[in-house]
Amino acid sequence: MNRSFENNLNTYKLLSHRKTDTEVPHGPFTVAVLNVGAPAAGMNAAVRSAVRVGITEGHRMMAVQDGFEGFAKGQIKEIKWGDVGGWTGQGGSLLGTKRTLPAKHIDKIAEQMRIHRINALLVIGGFEAYLGLQELLAARDSYDPFCVPMVMVPSTVSNNIPGSDLCIGADTALNAITGAFEAVLQLMEARWRHREFCVPLCMLPATISNNVPGTDLSIGADTSLNAIVEINVEHLREKMKTSIQRGLVLRNESCNENYTTDFIYQLYSEEGKGVFDCRKNVLGHMQQGGAPSPFDRNFGTKIAAKAMQWISRRLKDFYQEGRVFANTEDSACLLGMRRRALVFQPVTQLKEETDFVHRIPKEQWWLKLRPLMKILAKYRTSYDISDSGQLEHVTRPRARDIEIAITI
Repeated sequence: MNRSFENNLNTYKLLSHRKTDTEVPHGPFTVAVLNVGAPAAGMNAAVRSAVRVGITEGHRMMAVQDGFEGFAKGQIKEIKWGDVGGWTGQGGSLLGTKRTLPAKHIDKIAEQMRIHRINALLVIGGFEAYLGLQELLAARDSYDPFCVPMVMVPSTVSNNIPGSDLCIGADTALNAITGAFEAVLQLMEARWRHREFCVPLCMLPATISNNVPGTDLSIGADTSLNAIVEINVEHLREKMKTSIQRGLVLRNESCNENYTTDFIYQLYSEEGKGVFDCRKNVLGHMQQGGAPSPFDRNFGTKIAAKAMQWISRRLKDFYQEGRVFANTEDSACLLGMRRRALVFQPVTQLKEETDFVHRIPKEQWWLKLRPLMKILAKYRTSYDISDSGQLEHVTRPRARDIEIAITI
């Protein structure tokens, strides 16, 4: 039997068939689950998985509503096996989620952990969840209640969490964006020839979505706009002479405070006069998608189950003299996907990999796709797999370059 299929089958059996009270161990531990940051499709699947695995492991599971803000207000209640039934296919966050960081409510959160005797934390969310875990870890010296095992499961459509190549919700977001692009391209084919569309997106989708057929340019924070606009306009002018008389430009919503969507739209409208005209379309919250994709449902289920099993092991390791006390570096981790493997990494070690100003990892694996995207957009360029992907790969073609260009 295929190992991946076997793991999926075992997870399904574990989460679908409730054990009787006599079969379930009853331990002394209480685990809290909360969502932090913007909603992402697959969050609910992760919560369902965590709750049911925790109950199977013998823990008392507590649900925190509205993130750290709800934590401080005491919006905490026990959550049972049946309470999470049917959550897998629902989008958004049924627990409620907010971007509030714990630092401003640290006293109240510590008090709530004492009141409810919480022995471990599972935080599911985006960059705010990552920052929040860092703040809780830093507060351990002053607040003993935070000396417990803590783990974060990355879940955000931006896919910008250090330590994980992929986050829950990113696949659903890309599917939603691709569907929107295809609708725009179909409309241009039918009615609006000689048109260029500018669409602003969030971080990861602005580049990955460039793989959608018909995309000509992706503008991100790493892109030197002055260097590529003229080249792209020339490319579009030549393209309009062919049978493919439409174009699509994607813009990262945070790429530059001055190069706004309106600015890019006006720039292309001016440069394309007499050849093509422009329209703009802001996807906004459509990027979050609706119901999670099958991948995000499966990914959220598996990664949360693994996180809860890690918590169970760490609770046993740190349980001494009737209490849990964990103050080591490896007791606060992020569970991320690295090269198709799920890896636990101490959040303190991830600081060096983080660009806190731009809220992204310093190394972006998907930037290496830029050369391939130019080839798919029919630019004359080569695909250098040794390139780091940190710089724009398209430069003004010279006669000699055109002669030696690789055609794919």
